[in-house]
Amino acid sequence: MTTPLRLGIAGLGTVGAGVVKIVQRRADLLAERTGRSITISAVSARTRDKDRGVRLNDYAWEDDPVTLARRDDIDVFVELMGGSDGPAKAATEAAIAAGKDVVTANKAMLAIHGQALAEAAEAANRVIRFEAAVAGGIPCVKALTEGLAGNEVQRVMGVMNGTCNYILTRMESAGLTYDEVFDEANALGYLEADPALDVGGIDAGHKLALLSSIAFGTRVDFGAVELEGIERITITDIEQARDMGYRIKLLGVAQMTGRGLEQRMSPCLVPAFSPLGTLEGPTNMVVLEGDAAGQIVLQGAGAGEGPTASAVMSDVLDIARGIRVSTFGKPASALVTATAAQASVPAPFYLRMNLLDKPGALAKVATVLGENGISIDRMRQYQHDQATAPVLIVTHKTPRHALDAALTAMSGTGVVEGDPVAIRIEAV
Repeated sequence: MTTPLRLGIAGLGTVGAGVVKIVQRRADLLAERTGRSITISAVSARTRDKDRGVRLNDYAWEDDPVTLARRDDIDVFVELMGGSDGPAKAATEAAIAAGKDVVTANKAMLAIHGQALAEAAEAANRVIRFEAAVAGGIPCVKALTEGLAGNEVQRVMGVMNGTCNYILTRMESAGLTYDEVFDEANALGYLEADPALDVGGIDAGHKLALLSSIAFGTRVDFGAVELEGIERITITDIEQARDMGYRIKLLGVAQMTGRGLEQRMSPCLVPAFSPLGTLEGPTNMVVLEGDAAGQIVLQGAGAGEGPTASAVMSDVLDIARGIRVSTFGKPASALVTATAAQASVPAPFYLRMNLLDKPGALAKVATVLGENGISIDRMRQYQHDQATAPVLIVTHKTPRHALDAALTAMSGTGVVEGDPVAIRIEAV
């Protein structure tokens, strides 16, 4: 009789409890699909007596996740604690050293320590699987490592933070300000304990760095991801984007260029009727472009108990079936260090700025743009009753470095109040 695959689960929050429920409720189905039973030997969490809505009495309890990771009666260490360092990293390292495979939903840990952990796992002939770390229930990691393994990937793109997508689409549909919808999202429990992880683009940037490593065969380099959050997006920006046939999304883009690997997570205007443009609410979408397969669009819930636990179990079942894939799709020793590159592909940009009510102010801005080789496609100046006037400009295609030079020069004109908002118009 085939021996069961025994799990040790560290972290019994929403996702951890969801994994336990699947193992308990779908035991027969899991065994039928893998040819062996999936069992839980032991669990660990910070609080033992908390009601998690799931039966835990049948499992051994460890207060220390490192001790759990080293137990002789587990085959797979399931890390669902979170955090880039601390107990999560220590327990993952202990599990690998003890000869356990690892399944994790920890994007932050892998985005920062993924290379070292992958090398340690492969040296020990173990695997690290992390489908749940990127886009919840969407199988985008498996799509890259397996389904598109025969492709040269040209671009990875996506909306990878459901909270930001909720905020932006809610602002548009309800005509609410950023602050109003931020408070609403917080009350609904959508925001991380540190909201900057969501609205600052950090959470989504971790995910992009992981997908980029798989797609382009490079070492994970979260530090090279250009990050810009959605905090400066106003209802005016959203309304103007809609009038032009666009919607604003916090969009991640990774592509290999002649200058190096470009990785950016920033607000972008995308065509309103494109797949990304039609995405509503707290939903994720990942777009993969391969030379043979063309464009593949994956959409689904990016978080939550069911979708994320489902992704965890997909990795567990692969291990039970004997499917063993290198952490980032190829041996860690073969991953190359990419040259980090700023966005080099020219694109049009949407600019919003406040001009002081001075003669020739608009002419000075236009001159600065022209001196940096940037031509104006359209411009709108609003009537005003104050000392400044809001001005919207859409440029023709221009490299980002030229735009940055122009924005820097504008600060010396004496006619622009504060920092202009610049949003790339992305071809999708």
